[in-house]
Amino acid sequence: MLLRFIKNWALPISMMTGALGYVIGRELPLSADVKGDIVHGIEWLQPVLLFCMLFVTFCKVPPSALKPKMLHLWLLMIQCIFFIITCTVLYLFPQTEYRLLAETFLLVMICPTATACAVVTSKLGGDAGLTTSYTILVCIVAAVMIPIFLPLASARHGMAFLPTLLLILKNVFPLLLAPLFLAWGVRYFFPRLLNMILSQKDLGFHMWTIALSLAIAVTVRALYNSSISIIEMLGIAAVSLVGCLLQFWLGKAIGGHYGFRLEGGQALGQKNTIFAIWLGYTFLSPISATAGGFYSIWHNLVNTYQLYKYRKVSG
Repeated sequence: MLLRFIKNWALPISMMTGALGYVIGRELPLSADVKGDIVHGIEWLQPVLLFCMLFVTFCKVPPSALKPKMLHLWLLMIQCIFFIITCTVLYLFPQTEYRLLAETFLLVMICPTATACAVVTSKLGGDAGLTTSYTILVCIVAAVMIPIFLPLASARHGMAFLPTLLLILKNVFPLLLAPLFLAWGVRYFFPRLLNMILSQKDLGFHMWTIALSLAIAVTVRALYNSSISIIEMLGIAAVSLVGCLLQFWLGKAIGGHYGFRLEGGQALGQKNTIFAIWLGYTFLSPISATAGGFYSIWHNLVNTYQLYKYRKVSG
């Protein structure tokens, strides 16, 4: 009974474990050096977990499943249009009192799809190949769009196109493409190993719950160490929630026209929040970077609700 409860509510349990883990760890009588080692260990473990998780998931996705579709074009247009409009508004009104909220909306709209999107999509019974191909496409588009339009909104100047493009690609693609190519190598050259991996149902999802716990701990740490006020925090939380719900709704509405309602919602709504945090810190402001942390909470709560509904329907 307990194991079934943990399995059914793995995402909220992971989120609470990560948050409580950081709060408890912060109060432990450990030296600064030990706490620093723990932080470095988590920073090392996160990409390793994501790599393994994506590798297991990509083993289930044949290359033929990654063909671009018209749905991808519409989803890309939505992200780009909202991003360009917000950048333009900040360029025209740089001293607006709502700048922080606009930066929050900008970040959550242009942020690429989460690398774990395929894992959750597969768990919900959807087409992991479709969300994987969109993840690759949106990373390319974001890498091109951000150096072109973000200087309009950024208070920091001197954003050269090519260095910024390469910096973004460096932070996104290694963790996305390396496990994909490795999975394809296993598919074609090691079929027995492939069958062993495919026989382990939900292995990628279990890895994701651990990675999520670590991500939430990092998010709580960032909020603890930020200079953000309560009013600013509530504003960022509210705007990121609106952005999250808007993108899930738009993705499902457009995806429904092509027979991919679930996949459209996941592709547009589930975000690479680590990228959003990095983008905010690097090009906007440390306070706006907390938008990624709040969005991480919101989209995982949406995923929790979707998994609950899926269990009720599938029995």
